[in-house]
Amino acid sequence: MTFTKLNPSIPDRNVSLSNPSTRQNILIVDEDVSLGNFLRQELQAESFAVDLVHDGESALNALEQQRRYDLLILDLNLPKLDGIGLLRRVRPTQPRLPIVVLTARSRIEDKVLAFQSGTDDFLAKPFSFAELQARVGALLRRHSSPVPNTSEVGDLRLNREERRVERNGRRIDFTPREFSIVEYMLRHVGRPVSRAALMEEVWHMPHNPSTNIVDVYMKYVRDKVDLPGEAKLTHTIRGIGYEFRDA
Repeated sequence: MTFTKLNPSIPDRNVSLSNPSTRQNILIVDEDVSLGNFLRQELQAESFAVDLVHDGESALNALEQQRRYDLLILDLNLPKLDGIGLLRRVRPTQPRLPIVVLTARSRIEDKVLAFQSGTDDFLAKPFSFAELQARVGALLRRHSSPVPNTSEVGDLRLNREERRVERNGRRIDFTPREFSIVEYMLRHVGRPVSRAALMEEVWHMPHNPSTNIVDVYMKYVRDKVDLPGEAKLTHTIRGIGYEFRDA
């Protein structure tokens, strides 16, 4: 396994990714000891506090019983508990934890499975450290603004920590993907959300105009949110996408 420290087009350290006065905690999970030590050294040089473990069970223990982490860098090929299994255990309990999968498993099937299991980003080995550095910075910036635990529109209320949605006391059961759509749209109440934005946020893929997958899932969401006799909260914005709006 090889990796590249420098990318000729990107300086290795043109800016620091974190503020030394507010050190952010990163957990690296990689069976490769030399690579893990390299990543720890480089990220510590960027003023991060870094923990390193080499198997899935140790990672799960660190995530569940030790300090809170601001970001997880995760290989998929791990002993004891593999990366996909770890993702599926961690994501329901820590929905806001930024996760980067860093792995030699670069098939499309592996990438899709990782995103479906809860990763925020995916980088294949061999890799440029400068690119990983940029992705880590982007994820931390994206998650730096606090998101309230609850969001609502009209009588629809979503609790992020409990992954629970209710409307006027009625519990609504969503699939994980439907929940992600509702959660994202509730962050943009009163504003149109494009199909491209939903595709990127929920499916982690660029929008393909030839597919209607977003429209199909929005119908699933609408059928559960807007029952007959209830005020309409989901609205189609012609030529753009969808909007949650209080009637």
